[in-house]
Amino acid sequence: MGRIVAIANQKGGVGKTTTTINLAASLALAERRVLLIDIDPQGNLTSGVGQKGKTTEAGTIYDALTSTEPSSDLRPFVVPTAVDRMLLVPADRNLTGAEIELVTLTRREERLRTLLEPLRDRFDYIFIDCPPSLGLLTLNALVAADAVLIPLHCEYFALEGLADLVGTMRRVRAAFNPALDIEGVLLTMFDERTNLGQQVANDVRQFFKEKVFRTVIPRNVRLGEAPSHGMPVMLYDGKSRGAEAYLALAREVLERSAATAA
Repeated sequence: MGRIVAIANQKGGVGKTTTTINLAASLALAERRVLLIDIDPQGNLTSGVGQKGKTTEAGTIYDALTSTEPSSDLRPFVVPTAVDRMLLVPADRNLTGAEIELVTLTRREERLRTLLEPLRDRFDYIFIDCPPSLGLLTLNALVAADAVLIPLHCEYFALEGLADLVGTMRRVRAAFNPALDIEGVLLTMFDERTNLGQQVANDVRQFFKEKVFRTVIPRNVRLGEAPSHGMPVMLYDGKSRGAEAYLALAREVLERSAATAA
């Protein structure tokens, strides 16, 4: 059974989409079957893998989520990417209205879970790239997911946002998804030269302990350049520090999965 992981943090600019693309691509290169779900109205995940404007006849994730008759099959919405074994359900600007339209629909919090459950046996990992907010789209992701991967920019304000997300996860567990867990906290845009970065990293490790990934993602120009070319960083510059960091993260994710299975 595939593992569904929401990449979430209501603070913007912490590396959610970068992490989703590059962790997924690294796992696909390790011969895992991966599905990406873009539920951010900005559609950065879709454009970051070179699929902006690409849809199937069925439409995008917006059409799947807001259909008056809840769909239970997401396969007609899946498009391929340039990476073998990595597929995508794209988003477009229409998704901006989904937060409002979902309010009046039945089982509005569980729509994404209903769509993803039949796909578990077709993929090893399903990654959901969440918007930088705690609205209905992110709620759908948390209800659908087995666990949440939290990218965390090493700065003071990031810690405040982290507390809000953990509080939301606690409420989701109580109301909709009692099995929801933390996949891990990932330190991003890390600069070992700054005292603040070191302090934030130490605080996070003290609080979350083994939940914090050993791998940290450094500041790296190539990570910022790769999405403009519509490709993961390991295809854009496989020898860059950013590529090496995400490949290391993928190895750590696989190690954790093997340990859990054992």
